[in-house]
Amino acid sequence: MGTEVGDRWRSLSPEIGRDELEDFMSRVASPVAITGATGFIGANLLEAFGSTGVRPSVLVRDARRLPAHLAGGVEAVPGDLDDRAALARLCAGAGTVLHLAGLVRAPNEAAFDRANRVGTANLVAALEAVAPGARLVHLSSLAAAGPSPDPGGRDPADEPRPVSAYGRSKLAGEREAMRHPGPWAVLRPPAVYGPRDIDILQFFRLVARGLVPLPSGERFVTTVYVTDVVRAVLAAAAGAAPGRVLHLGEPTPRSMVELIEAMAAAGGVRARTIAVPPWVLRAAGRAGDLLQRVGFRTVAMTSDKAGELLARHWTARTAGSLEALGLSGHVPFAQGAGVTWEWYRRQGWVPHAKMRLV
Repeated sequence: MGTEVGDRWRSLSPEIGRDELEDFMSRVASPVAITGATGFIGANLLEAFGSTGVRPSVLVRDARRLPAHLAGGVEAVPGDLDDRAALARLCAGAGTVLHLAGLVRAPNEAAFDRANRVGTANLVAALEAVAPGARLVHLSSLAAAGPSPDPGGRDPADEPRPVSAYGRSKLAGEREAMRHPGPWAVLRPPAVYGPRDIDILQFFRLVARGLVPLPSGERFVTTVYVTDVVRAVLAAAAGAAPGRVLHLGEPTPRSMVELIEAMAAAGGVRARTIAVPPWVLRAAGRAGDLLQRVGFRTVAMTSDKAGELLARHWTARTAGSLEALGLSGHVPFAQGAGVTWEWYRRQGWVPHAKMRLV
């Protein structure tokens, strides 16, 4: 259920309701196989499956990484995207395959390519051998499309122009997914936020401290709450929009300054932004590259990431995609950010508000 947002889109709940889930799952072909189940979006997807009675098979390097309260509701298949035998076991007889696995941080382009292109190619080869008619939902990224030259955003039909090694590898992965002989859909989420995320978390932490450095110049972004990504995955798994590339996210982009203001308001704190010259981000990226080369694996800022941040507008045209998926609305940012603040504070990831806004 939801309330009206403007004249067209409904405000959806941050939690998928039972009736909504039952409608999706009544149209999803079983058995279901999932890659990337231990990641941010994957764990939220498993939360949804946990209340449906469907027991998906999940590809995991280490089953101990599965959320403890969800581990009993899945069939763990040990292995990774390089393990062809594991992929064959995962996909054997599958009716639906949800490919969420991907690498978002890597020391070089070859590592991104191996995980995001070659890994997808291996999965598609397994499907061709053991489940050629399965429906494949491939989770890509707006990075595959590249930034938009204007705030209005990139359309799924636009020629992709990725600006990072990550984006190029995700675009290559899309092309591998499209080789699947059965029905497929490609989903491109923009910046995804919500409980369990560790990337947009950095902005929440900066806002909590009251000062947020941003690249100089006006920049617009499209965002999406994690539950809306899960909705899109389930809608595509249920058969919506086969053979299409779809952009996810709120239909109306907002400027980075507006985003930070809305984030602060949702958290009951005050924050201001300061403009950072491009050379500072590039220098930070080079420093991050060096840290990666000496063994640090979770460096947030690299040259690749700096290049993405310096792009003008990470925005997407999403209205047509949402309609094709049969989605009537989205979680408003203020509501999603509020839920995210609460979750981060319970985990101790951000401090509690010192000052409430009135």
